[in-house]
Amino acid sequence: MSANDACDNRILWALKQNATHALVTEDQGLHKKARAHGLSNQVYYIQAADDWLKRLHEPASITLPNIEEVELHTLTPQLHSNFFTSIRSDYAGFNAWFRRIAMEGRRAWVYREPGQGEIHAICIFAVQTDEKISDDGQILPGPALKLCTFKVGEAVRGRKIGELFLRAAFRYATQHQCEHIFLHANSRQQDHLTSLIEDFGFWERGQYKGDAVFVKDHPVRPPAVRLDAREYVRRYYPHYIGGVDVEKFIVPILPEFHSILFPDWLVAGQALPVGHPLRHVSNAIKLAYLSNAGSKKPRPGDVVLFYRSHDQKAITTLGVIECYESMGQADQIARLVSRRTVYSDAQIAEMTRQNRRGATKVMLFRLIEHFDNPVTYKQLQRPLRVVSGPIQSITHITDESFSRILAAADR
Repeated sequence: MSANDACDNRILWALKQNATHALVTEDQGLHKKARAHGLSNQVYYIQAADDWLKRLHEPASITLPNIEEVELHTLTPQLHSNFFTSIRSDYAGFNAWFRRIAMEGRRAWVYREPGQGEIHAICIFAVQTDEKISDDGQILPGPALKLCTFKVGEAVRGRKIGELFLRAAFRYATQHQCEHIFLHANSRQQDHLTSLIEDFGFWERGQYKGDAVFVKDHPVRPPAVRLDAREYVRRYYPHYIGGVDVEKFIVPILPEFHSILFPDWLVAGQALPVGHPLRHVSNAIKLAYLSNAGSKKPRPGDVVLFYRSHDQKAITTLGVIECYESMGQADQIARLVSRRTVYSDAQIAEMTRQNRRGATKVMLFRLIEHFDNPVTYKQLQRPLRVVSGPIQSITHITDESFSRILAAADR
């Protein structure tokens, strides 16, 4: 073992023993070791740490960003901006390639700062059939979604924009029945990207002109394989295990917190029209829900149905639990949910103060989908016969009740 490895190990051991809240480093080796030992939630790149601290401590209202889908030719006037200059330095002949595929009608997802026209992040995409993806001739059979350029600028890194691009890609691949999603990445220069995509089921398949080829299996139908429920949703998202092997729960959530957690869910009657760029995707996938509920039953891999109380009184959203813990200290909670939540430090502290008799419940989960047809409380009573009274705490439901809810939601 080298001296550097020994030093890295001591640093991570101190982190594991709670000697410090977090580690901020640009060292790719440390990030890889942290992922291998389950410490990645506490290890940050500089820009991500800066964004975390701002979200926790700035008093301003903060929401997750939206991205929009555009025709690539609309971005041609910005080709000489600083953002595209950073891409050109990595890709010889980028301008000529960009203009050619723009003329072919290629599209992209982009992120701009609110009220500004400048691009800060881009993901160019295309569906390709029977594509040769590697130098040794590997082919992905049938249609596959290729993410041709995936770039998040340093100024906005840490805001979940890469995750939003992936959510858009997963939806697009589902709509176009693409069985695979793939991209090429330089593992040394794009360590932020490779860390992100590996957490969503991409795996290195080979090499192509000096870059690594990462592929995600995206089957049209849920594959019948025996896997831990958490690993299954990581590998095959948006598919999840919803059979009798996992428990199901209804989770009531106040409208104000529902809006914080799911800013892309729209109240019935206020939905944006089909084709509107902001309708496509806005919220992230990996989220955190905090409550003072007394239930200790949910476990990793279980399915949760979020019930928006008071105004809508309906089940709106489905997710899969990754972690469910009880915590009593605000700083401990903030450390765990830092990458997933838009709750401020003050909101977390207030929640722990309100729950003097017990610990705050922290649920880390992956958002699977919002229901286009929310299932109302009246439906849950009659005709579905899922509940007999008000939903005031986390409520366990049977597998049969879960099936009836999905049917009522047209899922």
